[in-house]
Amino acid sequence: MDPASLRYAQSHEWVAVAGDIATVGITSFAVEQLTDLVYVELPKIGRQLKAGEPFGEIESVKAVSDLYAPVAGEVVEINGTLKSDAMKIAADPYGAGWLIKLRVASNTTLDHLLTLDQYQKQIAEEQH
Repeated sequence: MDPASLRYAQSHEWVAVAGDIATVGITSFAVEQLTDLVYVELPKIGRQLKAGEPFGEIESVKAVSDLYAPVAGEVVEINGTLKSDAMKIAADPYGAGWLIKLRVASNTTLDHLLTLDQYQKQIAEEQH
């Protein structure tokens, strides 16, 4: 996925919406901060999520961090390959390292999320 076409949560998740399906992952900045990823816990298919609600955890050798849903919806798919290889997220955070797919309501907007420029400003401020 092209990072310029995505929207970003302040908690470092990205989302891409195509029709009524939203694909969610974490940003390359988040991966860099976590360093060596060892485990990811994802929700069960069918779980209803609210925007901003934690849906899982990602564990690195440094820390355990919550994962937050950038939009509301029903979990329709999880990236099962990550259970045996969490480093796939680090290798391709905007592609093969996606986390979950949600079925979103037709009236879902991304207005509350950051554009790439806004997100880059946020991470620049976090690094100071």
